[in-house]
Amino acid sequence: MNNKVHIIKEIESGSIADELGLAPGDQLISINGNSIKDVLDYHYLIKDESLNVLIRKTDNEEWELDIEKDYDDDLGIIFEDGLMDSYNSCRNKCIFCFIDQMPPNMRDTLYFKDDDARLSFLQGNYITLTNLSDEEVDRIIFYKLSPINISIHTTNEDLRCRMLKNRFAGSSLSKMQRLKDAGITMNGQIVLCKGWNDKDELEKTIHDLSAFLPQMQSVSIVPVGITKFRDKLTPLEPFTCDEAKEVIDTIHRWQNIFLTHYKTRFIYGGDEWYINAGLPIPDEEDYEGYPQIENGVGMLRSFTDEFYTYFNELPGDERTKVLSIATGVLASPYISRMVKDIRGKYPNIKIHIYTIENDFFGKNITVAGLITGGDLTSQLKNKALGETLLLPDVLLRHGENILLDDITIEDIERTLQTRISIVQSDGKSFIDTILGI
Repeated sequence: MNNKVHIIKEIESGSIADELGLAPGDQLISINGNSIKDVLDYHYLIKDESLNVLIRKTDNEEWELDIEKDYDDDLGIIFEDGLMDSYNSCRNKCIFCFIDQMPPNMRDTLYFKDDDARLSFLQGNYITLTNLSDEEVDRIIFYKLSPINISIHTTNEDLRCRMLKNRFAGSSLSKMQRLKDAGITMNGQIVLCKGWNDKDELEKTIHDLSAFLPQMQSVSIVPVGITKFRDKLTPLEPFTCDEAKEVIDTIHRWQNIFLTHYKTRFIYGGDEWYINAGLPIPDEEDYEGYPQIENGVGMLRSFTDEFYTYFNELPGDERTKVLSIATGVLASPYISRMVKDIRGKYPNIKIHIYTIENDFFGKNITVAGLITGGDLTSQLKNKALGETLLLPDVLLRHGENILLDDITIEDIERTLQTRISIVQSDGKSFIDTILGI
């Protein structure tokens, strides 16, 4: 047994670990005589109903604890390292990588490229498979980790090597077959780059991926994000309106084929395609439960439907207030329509809507999640903001009140001299925040 130990960061109040007297700073040494490589080992081992846990206290005294618990009971331990191991970083230099298009002198964590299958399972991150060893594939299969989210981009092995700038990028796709044969469910992602993996190459990729059904549950197709910081990088161009329509036509044609043969649409287009093409977002049933919503696929449809389902049940009244909303270019027409309907039912509520253009990354970036504090303050300064400024939660780093450029919500409040309210990303929360419910 190796001597790898894991430092405890927090103990959840009232948990098994709390009752046993464990504390931050203590170290987990083993469970049932097994050392723990990472979080996967830990969660697998603690499922036993009878545990023998070896702990080293902060004074170096070792406690051997025998624990009887229900199968699904957690111990209530939070470790200093979320993975209980180092993160696997990306070995590729993808031509479309957003991190490579970041400006210098931002916080270090924004430049880290993860490519870790454990984060794919735990957090839904996408991996390229290029640094996934056979041993790690074995662990995924042994632990039955599903789903695993895979950045595919193309099934043309030579083209994938060129797009990811990794000579192993093509052959690494063979790992998908091992996962399929083992019954591991997967989701796929295609970042579409004009002149690279679109048109005939996209047709080939979609056709090839059909062989992985039903284990491959869904595949999203999203346009490459292009910032103004592409100096010395592979030249890429945004898709035009007509080209976006062509992509949508391809997606819909294949959806009809998959519906006929597999009873699922399988391939889904990101919201940006429809907005850039000037076409309506598909209906809710076309997204089949939104399997790719975290990839921006159906997010606007889900938000809009949640909004009107809730809004149509509200009686309306004469409450009075003045507030403002800041949003990105992509969602602005939808938010404006909803606000117009709100004011029709609540005529004494005055709402200013401000569409924030992305000066920081460039005008091609239109999603709200990439708006910076600097753009917010510069474009809203001296504007009528009312009692409260509403901002979407996607602007913030998870669990913190800080934006991409390290400007905090408190900084923005001081600069703009107004109170800020963060709105959760669902239609009901949007209405409740406006109405003050």
